[in-house]
Amino acid sequence: MELPSGFYGRSNPHMLSTSGGKAMGKLIEATHEPAGVEINMKPVLDIVEDIFERATPAAPGAIKQVDASESDERALHYSSLEQMMDVLSATINRISCEITYRLSIGEDAHSTTLAVAQIVKGYSWDAKIVLALAAFAMTYGEFLLVVQLYATNPLAKDVALLKQLPEILTRADLLKPKFDILANLINAMVVVAKCTVEFKGLPSKYIRPEDPELSSANADIPSAVYWTIRSTVICSSQIMGLINMGHEFLSSTTDAWELSSLTHNINSIYNDLVEKLNRCRQRINERKDIEAFETLVRLFDAIHIDNMKILKALIYAKDDQPPLWDGTTKQRVSIELLRRRSVLLLISDLEISEKELFILEQIYNESRVQPTRIESQYEVIWIPIVDRSTTFDDTKRKQFESLQAMMLWYSVGHPSMIQPAVMRYIKEVWGFNKKPLLVVLDPQGRVANPNAMPMMFIWGSMAFPFSKLREEALWKEETWRIELLADSIDPSIINWLTDRKFICLYGGEDMNWIRKFTATAKAIAKTANIELEMLYVGKSNPRERVRRNMTNIELENLSHTLSDISLMWFFWVRLESMWHSRAQHGVTVRNDLIMQEILTMLGFDGSDQGWAVISRGADEMARAKAETFLKSLEEYTAWEAAAAEKGFIPALNDHFRSLRTEHHCNRLTLPGISVAEIGSIKDTVVCVDCGKPMEALLMFRCCTD
Repeated sequence: MELPSGFYGRSNPHMLSTSGGKAMGKLIEATHEPAGVEINMKPVLDIVEDIFERATPAAPGAIKQVDASESDERALHYSSLEQMMDVLSATINRISCEITYRLSIGEDAHSTTLAVAQIVKGYSWDAKIVLALAAFAMTYGEFLLVVQLYATNPLAKDVALLKQLPEILTRADLLKPKFDILANLINAMVVVAKCTVEFKGLPSKYIRPEDPELSSANADIPSAVYWTIRSTVICSSQIMGLINMGHEFLSSTTDAWELSSLTHNINSIYNDLVEKLNRCRQRINERKDIEAFETLVRLFDAIHIDNMKILKALIYAKDDQPPLWDGTTKQRVSIELLRRRSVLLLISDLEISEKELFILEQIYNESRVQPTRIESQYEVIWIPIVDRSTTFDDTKRKQFESLQAMMLWYSVGHPSMIQPAVMRYIKEVWGFNKKPLLVVLDPQGRVANPNAMPMMFIWGSMAFPFSKLREEALWKEETWRIELLADSIDPSIINWLTDRKFICLYGGEDMNWIRKFTATAKAIAKTANIELEMLYVGKSNPRERVRRNMTNIELENLSHTLSDISLMWFFWVRLESMWHSRAQHGVTVRNDLIMQEILTMLGFDGSDQGWAVISRGADEMARAKAETFLKSLEEYTAWEAAAAEKGFIPALNDHFRSLRTEHHCNRLTLPGISVAEIGSIKDTVVCVDCGKPMEALLMFRCCTD
């Protein structure tokens, strides 16, 4: 059978260009007369996509299998669309008939496209595309239904005979390549349709037509409508060609260029639209995040009867799964378990050190020994802050799960439960910047302390309820004594205090000095007839050299060492915590003895020398750098009489003062201080020897042993 000339409606190459595409869009725009009726086209598009998926040709007579659950789901989906299809089916049928008629009389694809545009002129832009696709889906689906069933179904066989299909159905080798090319164009049309439907569904609350991201897309959509409708016309002509020309049409390669060019053009349109859609999504998310942040601010300013609104705002629960992971039972649990409880939010990134977790675990375990104590009436939740600008890949997932497995307290089920607005609040309002925070929420969800980590490190659970008032009360009870300095790092210290022994803490990295100092101290203790216990506390950043020192001290029985290297880090971080805590209450070196001693100890750690502190009881303590301390011990005979009269430690302090010179160089490292904070604290940091303000320097360090 000979078809009319122009039946396949070849595209003019100029029409496929950018300028040509925009011109075609203008033609479609001229036909646009929206009736103001809004229809959700996504359910119709779902049916259309389903038809294309199910109709994908395999071997003739092969039927695509769909599992029962999917069929049930589709059945429910279809039943909800009946009312909508009552309205749309007439338009879909009219489009199908219009395309068939115009192609059969030889009208070109461009004219047919504009005719279809007239039929859908009263519909929204997304509806125009979906209705045209639906019309073609009927033609395509009916044809492929016969192809799939003709070998096994008598009715399909009779229909195939009337359509003169048996000859081409025996040529699967020619049929498949033709449909592969067709399928590429169909897939391209479907994704463009999805894009336009999504544009239509963008929430007007967060993005407006005048916004550059959306206005740019809206200018391109008419062109997308034209080329998608035109593609449905060309695809329909392909199906009609198969029916009317049979084997001759299968053997023809003249339409491959037409289909490939259209596919390329539709894909280009899709790539442009999806880029603009992503920009729209980004703008929407930015505005949603701003709204969520402002809501969070208002929520924390409001008064609540319990902490549920606050906790649920901080932790986004999704998929109806309990949002918390219980580190003890290793199960997901409901956030309701924390209602009207004091909650400590442990906020950190995935780089939180094992040392910090080890210390926090010790404190947490201690609080659980007697769960009915007032000091134990709190819970902890780990809030991981993970940068969303990078992919949460398998490495990060394993890192998160590894940290989570180390924690006995609660944690969020997944880092994605911490929304961008919450992360912004945590950073801007609570000041999180890599260094872990411990934010305290009282039973009503109010912030009792924006960072109780220093309190936790200094006093452990005894600091409950971790409020500023409690912190002030605890400091009022404190004096500078060995219990404040070190009793939490080694249980032996309590026993030594009870037995009224002299306790010497010392540190540094010089093993030669350590050997000389410990030997001299033991000899003088024997001479002075005092019971002396010595404990090595190393450096704040214990590297391999300090580890070797610990091993040598134990092997040579020079003194006691800490049971775990993390306790050495804890000794120094407690001192830093004391400094932070005292500084927050307006205390300075000039007016506070405890602050003077804290900075002296931190200065010892910042120097290259060793150092030592010796104490007995609550009110006797002496400390000095390595050379001064060792020299004083070596000169014991010079102050032996004073020691017998005043006591060992007062006499030692007097001798330290006699050795002091005007020349000194003290260094102090405060790791928790950011560059931005230096200006606000520099006037409060003064030299413990001369009282002058210390010069603030910025130090970068990379230390490898």
